[in-house]
Amino acid sequence: MKKILLLWIAWTAVCLQATADDKVSFTISAPEVVVVGDQFRLSYKVTTQDVRDFRAPASITGFDILAGPYDSRETSMVSINGVSTSESSITYNYTLMATAEGDFTIPAATIMAGGKQLISNSAKIKVLPADKAGSAGSGAAGGNSRQGGSGQSARSDASIGNDELFVTATASKTSLYEQEAFVLTYKIYVAAINLRALDPKLPDFKGFQSQEVERPNDLRWTLEHYKGRNYQTAVYFQYVLFPQQSGKLTIDPARFEATITRPVATPDPFDFFNGGSNYVAVKKVLMTPKITLDVKPLPDGKPAGFSGGVGNFDISSTINANTVKTNDAVTVKVVISGTGNMKLLGNPEMRFPEEFEVYDPKVENKFRLTSGGLTGSKVIEYLAIPRNAGTFKIPGVTFSYFDLKSKSYKTLTTEEYTLNVEKGKGNATETIANFTNKEELKVLNEDIRFIKQNKVTLTPRGSFFFASLTYWLLYLVPALLFLLFFAGYRKQIAANANVVKMRTKKANKVAVRRLKQAGKLLSENKKDAFYDEVLKALWGYISDKLNIPLSRLSKDNIEEELRKYGASDEVIREFIAALNNCEFARFAPGDDNQAMDKVYAESLAIIGKIEN
Repeated sequence: MKKILLLWIAWTAVCLQATADDKVSFTISAPEVVVVGDQFRLSYKVTTQDVRDFRAPASITGFDILAGPYDSRETSMVSINGVSTSESSITYNYTLMATAEGDFTIPAATIMAGGKQLISNSAKIKVLPADKAGSAGSGAAGGNSRQGGSGQSARSDASIGNDELFVTATASKTSLYEQEAFVLTYKIYVAAINLRALDPKLPDFKGFQSQEVERPNDLRWTLEHYKGRNYQTAVYFQYVLFPQQSGKLTIDPARFEATITRPVATPDPFDFFNGGSNYVAVKKVLMTPKITLDVKPLPDGKPAGFSGGVGNFDISSTINANTVKTNDAVTVKVVISGTGNMKLLGNPEMRFPEEFEVYDPKVENKFRLTSGGLTGSKVIEYLAIPRNAGTFKIPGVTFSYFDLKSKSYKTLTTEEYTLNVEKGKGNATETIANFTNKEELKVLNEDIRFIKQNKVTLTPRGSFFFASLTYWLLYLVPALLFLLFFAGYRKQIAANANVVKMRTKKANKVAVRRLKQAGKLLSENKKDAFYDEVLKALWGYISDKLNIPLSRLSKDNIEEELRKYGASDEVIREFIAALNNCEFARFAPGDDNQAMDKVYAESLAIIGKIEN
């Protein structure tokens, strides 16, 4: 038993070691683009420290080795769901300098890791010539997003040269056919300036069908040599366009408003203490050139049934069954695949036998945007139901398009199907000649029509809807409803016009709403806020009820006005007492909760008495 256990442990260790060895990687990393005279780092990384015999390439063409190899070791602990694992690596670094212009390949290196020899990948580096006007500064990558702001007020600055910052607009084709796709690219070039934001205004692409190529929000900056200078460049927008007409078509210039930060020539020494900056934001308007395209019309001799397709396409078809029964569905699926103006393709015509009931086809688009147009497939499902038994022929569909490679029209045809229809269990009956399709139904001798199988409602002869009771009710009922609504509306307007009456009418509702708020404050034991809300309820109620502004109210004239309205002396005394008790209890010492409960109850009671 012990031997079996030891063998199992040894086998597990071997498997774990083999798994660990399989996960070891040996990779090279280096910049994709450098400039002649630039120094850069070349690194070989192996994801284990159990290594020996690192062997670098014997020679590296186009570069001088200034230093290396010097290794760096790294160990880290990773914990996932309570399980900790250790990761370690060794990186062998070199410092190289580019000596010649061109495209070069850094060969692979070898190393022994865990008793196995590993070979790294190789790296391709493009070396650009030196910049005639100076280096493309690192500040060019400051605007690495599509939109943004510097946070400062910007001004116009004409001192920024056209060779320091510009945007190009290029078309992948300038001579093409109608409906032929091409790519329009807007690319930004930045040299030795700090670009913070770019606000674009693109043309409307009149005469073209356009679709934008999806790109990441953050721009990907690369180094590029252009007209003797090195620039930080990034593709800002890309569109796939389809010309909708022939002739000389133009794409209007695009306008970009750039925001750049530049150092102040003579900075204020005290500006730091005022929270300012030694940089200022300036604006510059960039315009792309106008693009003219020569769009040729499609050649004459379009075949019958031409779908408008331009590109490179193929077609295929399938049928769900070759033997069915009457009243069972038959589906023919046609797939058009390829690259071109897929959205504008028309559906090929499918001709079913006249004994079939035909339905509208179902279309599903499965394509993606590429530089050649839309690539993918268009799936069309044709559905029909045979109503009679027999053997029928379903002819293939014909699809014509203009092929861009051969510059000619091509016609494709799918296969023909033979369908055997057996008699089913339904009530299908034999029909006559061409009268089985409801869409093509004709009248024979003015007396043969389709028999209605659903429920039919019969009307006695001589009865008419015109001048009947229902006919007149349809006029009278809406008229009566309109008169009732109009009378109620007029009454409501008259009531709302009497401001004094409306204010008096709503006095109790306003007071009750305020006392409800006071009740919440009472439960929260907020003493000052509670008494304020009760006083507002009492004074506001009597102001609305007597139609006297708050500024003219006092305890004396309240007594006089209440007597005019016929209030009893007892009610008047209780109301004045409620006001006095509220004001006194607010500042009196003692049990706050008991006093607040008493004031709240007295206020509710006196308002109820005045209302009664």
